[in-house]
Amino acid sequence: MFDLVSENAAFDQLASGFGFTEGPAWCARSERLYFTDFTCHRIYTWNRSEGVKLFREPSGRAIGLTMDAEGRLLACESQNRRISRTETDGSVTALASRFNGNRLSSPNDVIVKSDGAVYFTDPYSTAMGDTKEQPFNGVYRWNPQTGEVDVVVAEFERPNGLAFSPDERLLYINDTNKQHIKVYEVLPDGGVSNGRMFAELDTSAGPGAADGMKCDARGNVYVTGPGGIWIYALSGETLGRIEMPEVAANLCFGTPADSPVGTTLFITASTSVYSLQLNVCGAV
Repeated sequence: MFDLVSENAAFDQLASGFGFTEGPAWCARSERLYFTDFTCHRIYTWNRSEGVKLFREPSGRAIGLTMDAEGRLLACESQNRRISRTETDGSVTALASRFNGNRLSSPNDVIVKSDGAVYFTDPYSTAMGDTKEQPFNGVYRWNPQTGEVDVVVAEFERPNGLAFSPDERLLYINDTNKQHIKVYEVLPDGGVSNGRMFAELDTSAGPGAADGMKCDARGNVYVTGPGGIWIYALSGETLGRIEMPEVAANLCFGTPADSPVGTTLFITASTSVYSLQLNVCGAV
């Protein structure tokens, strides 16, 4: 694993004092990190020169975030039960809020394919204290051409993190309750097929559960889980585990000032946000 993470690599605590951090997303255009404190219903930004700044409050209890190709922020607003997009003028557009006429449950994590399609997980959360209207906990796809929402996968108990392989031919989805990752082949129409078990996390490693997930440029899969950040090869082989100072929830690759392009791993972990310098860049 030391070809990915140097043996003497050290965490940099970028900010602390939050309720529970989540959803890191690096914006290359503005050269800043976005992240959520979902228990406090806030979205923040961070960069090296300005530090932490409040971006939006209330956030709709946003959890997962990502950026699209135009540099617009997409957010899983769990309280508002929708996927939103912040336009370049600062206005907010609701992209997806219903399927088959019923409200989504509690959108959790989101990614964008190169064709503009938005994939997101929608596990029902009893913590929200609201009525469940969907008959399953699904993974969905928002079609940028039609604006329609389709089901991608409906077989998970609690779908959470998701990530594309570098060539976007594979879609990885993890299940927080089952503590495992499945991988699917992505079809030309945006659907998936041939799902199989990819990895099962070792729950004895420490606190935490299958959550945020990303791939590096070599196709290795990084997932926050029990005892830190697990790294898996394309074959599903366990390459190693990065132990964290706090329970890690999510992660992303980015490029803060004075760092090689795409080789910094940002991690949201309980009350803090950390960065770690790697020897490999993230998938683009």
